[in-house]
Amino acid sequence: MFFAVGDVQPDGYHDVASVYQAVSLYEDVWAQLADEFSVEVTGSVDVAGVPLDGRNLAVRAARLVARATEWEGGIHLEIRKGVPVAGGMGGGSADAAATLLAVNELLGGDLGPTVLHELGAELGVDVPFALHGGTAVGIGRGDELAPALARGRFDWVLVTRTDGLSTPGVYAQLDRLRAQPDIRPHVAMPTVDPAVLAALRAGDAVALSSAITNDLQPAACSLMPDLTDVIALGTHSGALASLVSGSGPTLAFLAPPEGAGALATAMIEAGHTAIVAHGPVAGARVLD
Repeated sequence: MFFAVGDVQPDGYHDVASVYQAVSLYEDVWAQLADEFSVEVTGSVDVAGVPLDGRNLAVRAARLVARATEWEGGIHLEIRKGVPVAGGMGGGSADAAATLLAVNELLGGDLGPTVLHELGAELGVDVPFALHGGTAVGIGRGDELAPALARGRFDWVLVTRTDGLSTPGVYAQLDRLRAQPDIRPHVAMPTVDPAVLAALRAGDAVALSSAITNDLQPAACSLMPDLTDVIALGTHSGALASLVSGSGPTLAFLAPPEGAGALATAMIEAGHTAIVAHGPVAGARVLD
């Protein structure tokens, strides 16, 4: 709901200041002992683009836990996906977080929360948040997390699409846009707007709507210009605020209380795929 990006650093990365909120879309991961590391992926969304080898983030998570616990065998994972793939919604990170917990439990549960957080940070900046869930502030590369108080419930409509955007490509486009001559000040270390945190503490969706922003949005929209039209449609259809989720192309629309259903219907009638969700909700957890 808030994502500020600093200027590119010499190592090619960017410092960020972000506010994350976990919403009510879930994926399921099952882990069992095996001779090799493998993964099977199914789901209610298109999973054709999900790698089934060592590039898969969940497989990498399983290997990290196995190494940390000195398990010499393999792990077979079964993943049922409900979050659109390559949509800027962190589904792969959620799978990795769930795998960290599941494999740790499977192998005896010797790794504590701090170690699992550190392993998650090795996999990507979104994985530690997916472990914790709720609402959190992220700084640095995004993996330095602190919980944020959020009262009440915030309703969202997520508009997804089948074509994806490359996260590195969106960051590269942001750097190109920022390299154009302008009077924008240098962004050494981004910070979170206090108005976002105040609105969350108050449980005030209207106040939040005027403060949320995503610095990656201009870059995503320049790479996929029709996103701008969908954003305008969402605003016209009653959204309190509209923004690109992560690096896109999923769009997140903050809905007024009791208004998410009508907003989703309007987007569907216009030919888009829309999902109703709410937050904050818990992060990855082991279920019986």
